[in-house]
Amino acid sequence: MHTILILGTGKSSTYLIDYLIGTAEAKNRQIILADISEKIAAQKSGQSTFVTAKAINLKDDKNRQEIIKLSDVVISMLPAFLHPLIAKDCLELHKHLFTASYESEEIRSMKLDVEEKGLLFLNECGLDPGIDHMSAMKIIDQEKAKGNKIKSFKSYTGGVLTPESENNPWKYKFTWNARNVVLAGQGVSRFIRNGKYKYIPYHMLFRRLETISFEDVGDFDGYPNRDSLSYRQIYGLDEIPTLLRGTLRRAGFCQSWDVFVQLGMTDDSFTMDLPDGFTYKMFINSFLPYDEIQSVENKIKELLPWVTEEILEKIAWLGLFEEIELPLRKGSPAAILQVILEDKWSLESGDKDMIVMQHLFEIETPRGTKKLTSSLVCKGTNQTYTAMAKTVGLPLAMAVDLFLDGKIKVRGLHTPIIPEIYEPILKMLEKENIGFLEKVSFN
Repeated sequence: MHTILILGTGKSSTYLIDYLIGTAEAKNRQIILADISEKIAAQKSGQSTFVTAKAINLKDDKNRQEIIKLSDVVISMLPAFLHPLIAKDCLELHKHLFTASYESEEIRSMKLDVEEKGLLFLNECGLDPGIDHMSAMKIIDQEKAKGNKIKSFKSYTGGVLTPESENNPWKYKFTWNARNVVLAGQGVSRFIRNGKYKYIPYHMLFRRLETISFEDVGDFDGYPNRDSLSYRQIYGLDEIPTLLRGTLRRAGFCQSWDVFVQLGMTDDSFTMDLPDGFTYKMFINSFLPYDEIQSVENKIKELLPWVTEEILEKIAWLGLFEEIELPLRKGSPAAILQVILEDKWSLESGDKDMIVMQHLFEIETPRGTKKLTSSLVCKGTNQTYTAMAKTVGLPLAMAVDLFLDGKIKVRGLHTPIIPEIYEPILKMLEKENIGFLEKVSFN
Protein backbone atom coordinates (compact mmCIF):
# COMPACT_ATOMS: atom_id res chain seq x y z
CA MET A 1 0.00 0.00 0.00
CA HIS A 2 1.21 3.48 -0.90
CA THR A 3 0.30 6.67 0.95
CA ILE A 4 0.03 10.00 -0.85
CA LEU A 5 0.22 13.23 1.15
CA ILE A 6 -1.37 16.30 -0.43
CA LEU A 7 -0.30 19.54 1.25
CA GLY A 8 -2.82 22.29 0.56
CA THR A 9 -6.44 21.66 -0.43
CA GLY A 10 -7.36 25.00 -2.00
CA LYS A 11 -9.14 25.75 -5.28
CA SER A 12 -6.35 24.44 -7.49
CA SER A 13 -6.39 21.05 -5.74
CA THR A 14 -9.97 20.03 -6.64
CA TYR A 15 -9.29 17.87 -9.71
CA LEU A 16 -6.02 16.56 -8.28
CA ILE A 17 -7.74 15.26 -5.15
CA ASP A 18 -10.76 13.85 -6.99
CA TYR A 19 -8.56 12.02 -9.49
CA LEU A 20 -6.40 10.37 -6.83
CA ILE A 21 -9.41 9.48 -4.66
CA GLY A 22 -10.98 7.91 -7.74
CA THR A 23 -8.02 5.53 -8.15
CA ALA A 24 -7.32 4.87 -4.46
CA GLU A 25 -9.49 1.78 -3.96
CA ALA A 26 -8.47 -0.03 -7.15
CA LYS A 27 -4.80 0.69 -6.55
CA ASN A 28 -4.80 0.13 -2.78
CA ARG A 29 -3.67 3.61 -1.85
CA GLN A 30 -4.28 5.87 1.10
CA ILE A 31 -4.48 9.64 0.77
CA ILE A 32 -3.75 12.19 3.48
CA LEU A 33 -5.15 15.69 2.94
CA ALA A 34 -3.38 18.29 5.08
CA ASP A 35 -4.36 21.91 5.48
CA ILE A 36 -4.46 24.64 8.11
CA SER A 37 -7.33 22.83 9.83
CA GLU A 38 -8.70 19.30 9.71
CA LYS A 39 -12.14 20.68 8.88
CA ILE A 40 -10.87 22.49 5.78
CA ALA A 41 -9.02 19.38 4.60
CA ALA A 42 -12.02 17.12 5.27
CA GLN A 43 -14.23 19.22 2.98
CA LYS A 44 -12.33 17.79 0.00
CA SER A 45 -12.32 14.17 1.19
CA GLY A 46 -15.61 13.19 -0.41
CA GLN A 47 -16.19 11.07 2.71
CA SER A 48 -13.93 8.44 1.16
CA THR A 49 -12.69 5.72 3.49
CA PHE A 50 -9.34 5.95 1.70
CA VAL A 51 -8.80 9.56 2.80
CA THR A 52 -7.58 10.97 6.10
CA ALA A 53 -7.81 14.69 6.83
CA LYS A 54 -5.22 16.34 9.05
CA ALA A 55 -4.38 19.79 10.35
CA ILE A 56 -0.79 20.79 9.68
CA ASN A 57 1.21 23.62 11.21
CA LEU A 58 3.88 24.41 8.65
CA LYS A 59 5.82 26.49 11.16
CA ASP A 60 6.06 23.57 13.59
CA ASP A 61 8.93 21.37 12.37
CA LYS A 62 7.90 18.41 14.50
CA ASN A 63 4.24 18.49 13.45
CA ARG A 64 5.10 19.00 9.78
CA GLN A 65 7.65 16.21 9.67
CA GLU A 66 5.46 13.76 11.58
CA ILE A 67 2.80 14.11 8.87
CA ILE A 68 5.32 13.85 6.01
CA LYS A 69 6.72 10.66 7.61
CA LEU A 70 3.37 8.96 7.08
CA SER A 71 3.64 9.19 3.28
CA ASP A 72 5.53 7.67 0.37
CA VAL A 73 4.89 10.58 -1.98
CA VAL A 74 4.32 14.25 -1.13
CA ILE A 75 2.37 16.56 -3.44
CA SER A 76 2.83 20.20 -2.48
CA MET A 77 0.02 22.51 -3.54
CA LEU A 78 1.30 25.16 -1.15
CA PRO A 79 2.52 28.60 -2.26
CA ALA A 80 5.80 28.24 -4.17
CA PHE A 81 7.93 29.96 -1.51
CA LEU A 82 7.17 27.06 0.86
CA HIS A 83 8.37 24.32 -1.50
CA PRO A 84 12.04 24.48 -0.43
CA LEU A 85 10.98 23.90 3.18
CA ILE A 86 8.96 20.82 2.17
CA ALA A 87 11.74 19.66 -0.15
CA LYS A 88 14.25 19.69 2.73
CA ASP A 89 11.89 17.56 4.81
CA CYS A 90 11.40 15.15 1.92
CA LEU A 91 15.15 14.79 1.52
CA GLU A 92 15.68 14.17 5.20
CA LEU A 93 12.74 11.73 5.47
CA HIS A 94 13.40 10.04 2.10
CA LYS A 95 10.10 10.97 0.41
CA HIS A 96 9.39 11.68 -3.26
CA LEU A 97 8.10 15.20 -4.04
CA PHE A 98 5.80 16.52 -6.79
CA THR A 99 4.85 20.17 -7.43
CA ALA A 100 3.26 22.29 -10.16
CA SER A 101 5.51 25.27 -9.48
CA TYR A 102 8.66 26.60 -11.11
CA GLU A 103 11.84 24.93 -9.94
CA SER A 104 13.58 27.43 -7.67
CA GLU A 105 17.34 27.89 -7.29
CA GLU A 106 17.04 26.61 -3.73
CA ILE A 107 15.50 23.35 -4.92
CA ARG A 108 18.05 23.09 -7.77
CA SER A 109 20.78 23.22 -5.13
CA MET A 110 19.42 19.90 -3.78
CA LYS A 111 19.93 18.10 -7.11
CA LEU A 112 22.88 15.93 -6.06
CA ASP A 113 21.25 14.96 -2.76
CA VAL A 114 18.02 13.98 -4.54
CA GLU A 115 19.98 11.78 -6.95
CA GLU A 116 22.11 10.20 -4.22
CA LYS A 117 19.02 9.20 -2.25
CA GLY A 118 17.31 7.74 -5.31
CA LEU A 119 14.33 10.07 -5.00
CA LEU A 120 12.20 11.74 -7.65
CA PHE A 121 11.52 15.44 -7.21
CA LEU A 122 9.28 16.44 -10.14
CA ASN A 123 8.51 20.15 -10.46
CA GLU A 124 6.71 22.27 -13.08
CA CYS A 125 4.10 19.57 -13.73
CA GLY A 126 0.95 21.71 -13.84
CA LEU A 127 -0.35 23.98 -16.60
CA ASP A 128 2.22 26.72 -17.15
CA PRO A 129 4.69 25.42 -16.23
CA GLY A 130 3.68 21.88 -17.11
CA ILE A 131 1.36 21.19 -20.02
CA ASP A 132 3.21 23.90 -21.95
CA HIS A 133 6.53 22.04 -21.49
CA MET A 134 5.09 18.64 -22.31
CA SER A 135 3.16 19.63 -25.43
CA ALA A 136 6.08 21.70 -26.73
CA MET A 137 8.65 18.96 -26.15
CA LYS A 138 6.48 16.41 -27.93
CA ILE A 139 6.57 18.55 -31.10
CA ILE A 140 10.25 19.48 -30.70
CA ASP A 141 11.33 15.87 -30.26
CA GLN A 142 9.16 14.69 -33.18
CA GLU A 143 10.57 17.33 -35.53
CA LYS A 144 14.16 16.63 -34.50
CA ALA A 145 13.58 12.91 -35.06
CA LYS A 146 12.57 13.73 -38.66
CA GLY A 147 15.78 15.67 -39.15
CA ASN A 148 13.96 19.00 -39.30
CA LYS A 149 15.31 22.24 -37.84
CA ILE A 150 13.18 24.49 -35.66
CA LYS A 151 13.77 28.13 -36.60
CA SER A 152 11.14 29.82 -34.44
CA PHE A 153 9.13 28.83 -31.37
CA LYS A 154 6.63 31.09 -29.62
CA SER A 155 4.34 29.86 -26.86
CA TYR A 156 1.53 31.73 -25.09
CA THR A 157 -0.81 30.76 -22.25
CA GLY A 158 -3.66 32.58 -20.50
CA GLY A 159 -6.17 31.95 -17.76
CA VAL A 160 -9.20 33.93 -18.92
CA LEU A 161 -13.01 33.73 -19.11
CA THR A 162 -15.23 31.85 -21.53
CA PRO A 163 -16.78 34.30 -24.03
CA GLU A 164 -20.24 34.03 -22.41
CA SER A 165 -18.75 35.00 -19.01
CA GLU A 166 -17.02 38.15 -20.30
CA ASN A 167 -19.68 40.39 -18.80
CA ASN A 168 -17.57 43.38 -17.78
CA PRO A 169 -15.63 45.92 -19.88
CA TRP A 170 -12.28 44.28 -19.05
CA LYS A 171 -13.54 40.84 -20.16
CA TYR A 172 -11.51 39.50 -17.27
CA LYS A 173 -11.92 38.16 -13.73
CA PHE A 174 -9.54 36.48 -11.33
CA THR A 175 -9.31 32.78 -12.06
CA TRP A 176 -6.02 32.32 -10.21
CA ASN A 177 -3.86 34.06 -7.60
CA ALA A 178 -4.89 37.73 -7.64
CA ARG A 179 -1.55 39.00 -6.34
CA ASN A 180 0.30 37.24 -9.16
CA VAL A 181 -1.98 38.92 -11.71
CA VAL A 182 -1.37 42.39 -10.26
CA LEU A 183 2.39 41.88 -10.17
CA ALA A 184 2.61 40.07 -13.53
CA GLY A 185 5.47 41.09 -15.79
CA GLN A 186 7.47 43.06 -13.25
CA GLY A 187 11.17 42.99 -14.00
CA VAL A 188 12.65 42.78 -17.49
CA SER A 189 11.33 40.46 -20.18
CA ARG A 190 14.04 38.86 -22.31
CA PHE A 191 13.80 36.77 -25.46
CA ILE A 192 15.43 36.28 -28.85
CA ARG A 193 13.91 37.18 -32.22
CA ASN A 194 15.62 36.53 -35.55
CA GLY A 195 18.93 36.04 -33.77
CA LYS A 196 18.70 39.36 -31.91
CA TYR A 197 18.46 39.54 -28.13
CA LYS A 198 15.49 41.62 -27.01
CA TYR A 199 14.78 43.17 -23.62
CA ILE A 200 11.54 44.84 -22.58
CA PRO A 201 11.47 46.74 -19.27
CA TYR A 202 8.28 46.56 -17.26
CA HIS A 203 7.10 50.07 -18.16
CA MET A 204 7.05 49.09 -21.87
CA LEU A 205 5.78 45.53 -21.54
CA PHE A 206 2.06 46.09 -22.13
CA ARG A 207 2.75 48.06 -25.31
CA ARG A 208 4.75 45.31 -27.02
CA LEU A 209 1.94 42.93 -27.93
CA GLU A 210 1.29 40.22 -30.46
CA THR A 211 -2.19 39.15 -31.57
CA ILE A 212 -2.83 35.43 -31.00
CA SER A 213 -5.96 34.01 -32.63
CA PHE A 214 -8.07 30.95 -31.81
CA GLU A 215 -10.73 29.72 -34.22
CA ASP A 216 -13.58 29.32 -31.75
CA VAL A 217 -12.80 31.89 -29.03
CA GLY A 218 -11.29 34.83 -30.92
CA ASP A 219 -8.28 37.08 -30.51
CA PHE A 220 -6.01 37.69 -27.54
CA ASP A 221 -3.07 39.98 -26.82
CA GLY A 222 0.16 38.18 -25.97
CA TYR A 223 2.96 39.82 -24.00
CA PRO A 224 6.38 38.24 -23.23
CA ASN A 225 7.13 36.49 -19.96
CA ARG A 226 10.10 37.61 -17.92
CA ASP A 227 12.63 35.00 -19.06
CA SER A 228 12.39 33.18 -22.36
CA LEU A 229 16.13 32.91 -23.03
CA SER A 230 16.77 30.10 -20.54
CA TYR A 231 14.31 27.88 -22.40
CA ARG A 232 16.64 27.54 -25.38
CA GLN A 233 18.80 25.25 -23.25
CA ILE A 234 15.87 23.63 -21.43
CA TYR A 235 14.15 22.68 -24.69
CA GLY A 236 17.40 21.72 -26.43
CA LEU A 237 17.10 24.61 -28.90
CA ASP A 238 20.39 26.37 -28.11
CA GLU A 239 20.85 27.78 -31.62
CA ILE A 240 17.23 28.75 -32.35
CA PRO A 241 16.97 32.31 -33.77
CA THR A 242 13.53 33.04 -32.27
CA LEU A 243 12.15 31.85 -28.93
CA LEU A 244 9.52 33.63 -26.88
CA ARG A 245 7.15 32.54 -24.12
CA GLY A 246 4.29 34.80 -23.10
CA THR A 247 0.95 35.40 -21.40
CA LEU A 248 -2.46 35.93 -23.01
CA ARG A 249 -5.17 38.43 -22.10
CA ARG A 250 -8.29 39.29 -24.06
CA ALA A 251 -7.63 41.92 -26.74
CA GLY A 252 -7.82 45.42 -25.21
CA PHE A 253 -6.93 44.39 -21.65
CA CYS A 254 -3.24 45.21 -21.80
CA GLN A 255 -3.62 48.78 -23.08
CA SER A 256 -5.92 49.57 -20.17
CA TRP A 257 -3.77 47.77 -17.61
CA ASP A 258 -0.83 49.86 -18.82
CA VAL A 259 -2.44 52.94 -17.26
CA PHE A 260 -1.92 51.41 -13.80
CA VAL A 261 1.65 50.46 -14.70
CA GLN A 262 2.51 53.96 -15.96
CA LEU A 263 0.96 55.67 -12.93
CA GLY A 264 2.79 53.39 -10.49
CA MET A 265 -0.31 51.73 -9.07
CA THR A 266 1.18 48.23 -9.44
CA ASP A 267 4.28 49.14 -7.40
CA ASP A 268 4.90 46.73 -4.54
CA SER A 269 8.09 48.32 -3.24
CA PHE A 270 6.73 50.80 -0.67
CA THR A 271 3.86 51.13 1.79
CA MET A 272 1.14 53.76 1.65
CA ASP A 273 -0.39 54.75 4.99
CA LEU A 274 -3.54 56.65 4.06
CA PRO A 275 -5.88 58.60 6.37
CA ASP A 276 -9.45 57.66 7.30
CA GLY A 277 -12.01 58.36 4.62
CA PHE A 278 -9.54 57.96 1.73
CA THR A 279 -11.46 57.00 -1.39
CA TYR A 280 -10.93 55.15 -4.66
CA LYS A 281 -10.82 58.48 -6.47
CA MET A 282 -8.29 59.90 -4.02
CA PHE A 283 -6.18 56.76 -4.47
CA ILE A 284 -5.81 57.10 -8.24
CA ASN A 285 -5.52 60.90 -7.92
CA SER A 286 -2.56 60.47 -5.57
CA PHE A 287 -0.56 59.22 -8.59
CA LEU A 288 -1.55 62.19 -10.80
CA PRO A 289 -0.24 65.80 -10.94
CA TYR A 290 -1.91 68.33 -8.66
CA ASP A 291 -4.52 70.47 -10.38
CA GLU A 292 -7.41 72.22 -8.64
CA ILE A 293 -9.59 72.41 -11.74
CA GLN A 294 -8.90 69.37 -13.94
CA SER A 295 -10.87 66.18 -13.40
CA VAL A 296 -9.06 62.91 -12.71
CA GLU A 297 -10.06 61.66 -16.15
CA ASN A 298 -8.61 64.72 -17.90
CA LYS A 299 -5.39 64.52 -15.89
CA ILE A 300 -4.94 60.91 -17.01
CA LYS A 301 -5.48 61.89 -20.65
CA GLU A 302 -3.07 64.82 -20.32
CA LEU A 303 -0.37 62.70 -18.68
CA LEU A 304 -0.94 59.69 -20.96
CA PRO A 305 -2.15 61.09 -24.32
CA TRP A 306 -2.73 57.62 -25.81
CA VAL A 307 -5.56 56.88 -23.34
CA THR A 308 -8.89 56.51 -25.14
CA GLU A 309 -12.48 56.87 -23.93
CA GLU A 310 -12.75 53.08 -24.02
CA ILE A 311 -9.82 52.76 -21.62
CA LEU A 312 -11.33 55.40 -19.31
CA GLU A 313 -14.60 53.46 -19.32
CA LYS A 314 -12.77 50.38 -18.08
CA ILE A 315 -11.15 52.35 -15.26
CA ALA A 316 -14.44 54.03 -14.39
CA TRP A 317 -16.16 50.62 -14.19
CA LEU A 318 -13.75 49.69 -11.39
CA GLY A 319 -15.06 52.67 -9.39
CA LEU A 320 -11.75 54.51 -9.42
CA PHE A 321 -13.39 57.85 -10.28
CA GLU A 322 -15.85 57.57 -7.40
CA GLU A 323 -15.76 58.64 -3.75
CA ILE A 324 -15.97 55.07 -2.46
CA GLU A 325 -14.02 54.51 0.77
CA LEU A 326 -10.97 52.31 0.32
CA PRO A 327 -11.25 48.87 1.95
CA LEU A 328 -7.48 48.92 2.62
CA ARG A 329 -5.58 52.06 3.60
CA LYS A 330 -2.19 50.64 4.60
CA GLY A 331 -0.23 48.63 2.07
CA SER A 332 1.69 48.91 -1.16
CA PRO A 333 -0.08 50.47 -4.15
CA ALA A 334 -0.25 46.97 -5.67
CA ALA A 335 -1.86 45.55 -2.53
CA ILE A 336 -4.48 48.32 -2.42
CA LEU A 337 -5.22 47.95 -6.13
CA GLN A 338 -5.55 44.19 -5.65
CA VAL A 339 -8.26 44.65 -2.99
CA ILE A 340 -10.17 46.98 -5.30
CA LEU A 341 -9.93 44.51 -8.17
CA GLU A 342 -10.89 41.50 -6.06
CA ASP A 343 -14.22 43.15 -5.39
CA LYS A 344 -14.90 43.78 -9.09
CA TRP A 345 -13.14 40.84 -10.73
CA SER A 346 -14.45 37.99 -8.58
CA LEU A 347 -16.13 35.06 -10.31
CA GLU A 348 -19.91 35.13 -9.98
CA SER A 349 -22.34 32.25 -9.93
CA GLY A 350 -22.55 30.85 -13.42
CA ASP A 351 -19.19 32.24 -14.54
CA LYS A 352 -16.82 29.84 -16.27
CA ASP A 353 -13.10 30.22 -16.76
CA MET A 354 -11.04 29.14 -19.74
CA ILE A 355 -7.45 28.17 -20.45
CA VAL A 356 -6.01 29.15 -23.81
CA MET A 357 -2.57 27.99 -24.92
CA GLN A 358 -0.91 28.21 -28.31
CA HIS A 359 2.47 27.09 -29.66
CA LEU A 360 3.64 28.62 -32.95
CA PHE A 361 6.51 26.87 -34.71
CA GLU A 362 8.43 27.63 -37.89
CA ILE A 363 10.32 24.52 -38.96
CA GLU A 364 12.84 24.07 -41.74
CA THR A 365 12.04 20.88 -43.69
CA PRO A 366 13.02 19.40 -47.08
CA ARG A 367 9.66 20.67 -48.42
CA GLY A 368 10.28 24.22 -47.26
CA THR A 369 9.34 26.14 -44.11
CA LYS A 370 6.56 24.45 -42.21
CA LYS A 371 4.34 26.57 -39.96
CA LEU A 372 2.81 24.51 -37.17
CA THR A 373 0.24 25.98 -34.80
CA SER A 374 -0.83 23.87 -31.84
CA SER A 375 -3.77 25.24 -29.82
CA LEU A 376 -5.45 24.22 -26.59
CA VAL A 377 -8.78 25.57 -25.34
CA CYS A 378 -10.12 24.15 -22.08
CA LYS A 379 -13.31 25.50 -20.48
CA GLY A 380 -14.29 25.20 -16.84
CA THR A 381 -17.53 23.67 -15.57
CA ASN A 382 -18.26 26.03 -12.66
CA GLN A 383 -16.53 28.00 -9.92
CA THR A 384 -15.32 24.84 -8.18
CA TYR A 385 -14.39 22.73 -11.17
CA THR A 386 -12.48 25.38 -13.06
CA ALA A 387 -10.35 24.96 -16.16
CA MET A 388 -7.44 26.31 -14.15
CA ALA A 389 -7.83 23.67 -11.44
CA LYS A 390 -8.25 20.98 -14.08
CA THR A 391 -5.15 21.87 -16.09
CA VAL A 392 -2.98 22.47 -13.02
CA GLY A 393 -4.15 19.49 -10.97
CA LEU A 394 -4.62 16.67 -13.45
CA PRO A 395 -1.07 16.53 -14.88
CA LEU A 396 0.30 16.38 -11.34
CA ALA A 397 -2.16 13.68 -10.27
CA MET A 398 -1.38 11.66 -13.39
CA ALA A 399 2.37 11.95 -12.80
CA VAL A 400 1.98 10.58 -9.27
CA ASP A 401 -0.33 7.82 -10.51
CA LEU A 402 2.16 6.76 -13.20
CA PHE A 403 5.05 6.93 -10.75
CA LEU A 404 3.36 4.72 -8.17
CA ASP A 405 2.38 2.29 -10.95
CA GLY A 406 6.06 2.00 -11.82
CA LYS A 407 5.62 3.56 -15.26
CA ILE A 408 7.84 6.54 -14.47
CA LYS A 409 11.14 5.03 -13.39
CA VAL A 410 13.44 8.04 -13.64
CA ARG A 411 14.92 9.44 -10.43
CA GLY A 412 16.53 12.75 -9.56
CA LEU A 413 15.42 16.36 -9.99
CA HIS A 414 13.25 16.75 -13.08
CA THR A 415 10.67 18.76 -14.98
CA PRO A 416 8.34 16.96 -17.42
CA ILE A 417 10.44 17.51 -20.55
CA ILE A 418 11.52 13.90 -21.08
CA PRO A 419 9.41 11.41 -23.10
CA GLU A 420 9.12 8.96 -20.21
CA ILE A 421 7.10 11.60 -18.34
CA TYR A 422 5.36 13.69 -20.99
CA GLU A 423 4.21 10.98 -23.40
CA PRO A 424 1.91 9.04 -21.03
CA ILE A 425 0.61 12.20 -19.32
CA LEU A 426 -0.36 13.84 -22.62
CA LYS A 427 -2.24 10.66 -23.65
CA MET A 428 -4.08 10.60 -20.33
CA LEU A 429 -4.93 14.30 -20.60
CA GLU A 430 -6.51 13.74 -24.02
CA LYS A 431 -8.95 11.31 -22.37
CA GLU A 432 -9.95 14.19 -20.07
CA ASN A 433 -10.60 16.50 -23.07
CA ILE A 434 -7.34 18.37 -22.61
CA GLY A 435 -5.87 18.08 -26.07
CA PHE A 436 -4.27 20.22 -28.77
CA LEU A 437 -5.52 21.02 -32.25
CA GLU A 438 -2.69 21.23 -34.76
CA LYS A 439 -2.66 23.13 -38.05
CA VAL A 440 0.16 22.90 -40.57
CA SER A 441 0.98 25.00 -43.63
CA PHE A 442 4.04 25.31 -45.88
CA ASN A 443 5.65 28.38 -47.41
